[in-house]
Amino acid sequence: MFTSRKPGPDDAWEGIVEEKSRGMLDGANMYRFVTVRRTDGQSVKVRIERRLWKSIAVGDRLLKKPGSGPVKE
Repeated sequence: MFTSRKPGPDDAWEGIVEEKSRGMLDGANMYRFVTVRRTDGQSVKVRIERRLWKSIAVGDRLLKKPGSGPVKE
């Protein structure tokens, strides 16, 4: 099995993008990920949508509020 990296609807965090990556994990769909260093010091790898992935760079700040997806600050 695999671990879903999609942020949950009730998750809330903010942090700085450390790394961007993408891959075809199932052989048919392209998945885009970022590794984020949260304000509490932990790193987390999360799946994000294509539009957001294309608009951010390493060093940008992301914010995830409950009930919405991650957004660039």
